[in-house]
Amino acid sequence: MLMTTAAGATESALIDAAAAGRAGEVARLIAAGAALEAQDAQRRSALLLAVAGNHVAVAHALLEAGASPNTQAANRDTPWLLAGASGRAEIIAAMLPRKPDLTIRNRYGGNALIPACERAHVEAVKLLLTSGIDVDHVNDLGWTCLLEIVILGDGGPRHQEVAKLVLAAGADPSRPDKDGVTPLAHARQKGQRAVAALIEQAGGR
Repeated sequence: MLMTTAAGATESALIDAAAAGRAGEVARLIAAGAALEAQDAQRRSALLLAVAGNHVAVAHALLEAGASPNTQAANRDTPWLLAGASGRAEIIAAMLPRKPDLTIRNRYGGNALIPACERAHVEAVKLLLTSGIDVDHVNDLGWTCLLEIVILGDGGPRHQEVAKLVLAAGADPSRPDKDGVTPLAHARQKGQRAVAALIEQAGGR
């Protein structure tokens, strides 16, 4: 019982240290044998909390020790999914050699690429596209990454850049939403002329 209590305290300390970005303490706890996949009351792992706080050194230490980028929290986030949504490019780069599970979906049925595109995280999108991620995945709203760029984006330079990236990676420029409206039609409707031009150049209708 004492061992279980001590182990639980060590795991709780690891989660707290990761959330606060205390890299030295995290390294000490890892060396002491703390369970890397321990989760808090919301089922958030130490690595997920490091991603949330953009604590790069902590994330590196946890990944080097073998922490999984796939451990899912109660809200269905994983470290990999949250890194994409939050634009954590340095952490994504560290995760790539660990071969994250690209089939796990977030609470909207999306992959890591869709929210990264929506929020125009350019460097993160570049890295995500090297992972073999599905550029035409459709989430529960019926939207691909290209549709999210147009529907939820502002049409500015960063959204133009991520549109270029996903189109160059082979995203279908004409795949419509649930109502049959294409990315080009949405772009024209929203007055996003530069994005519309990119879609047309890629063969979108």
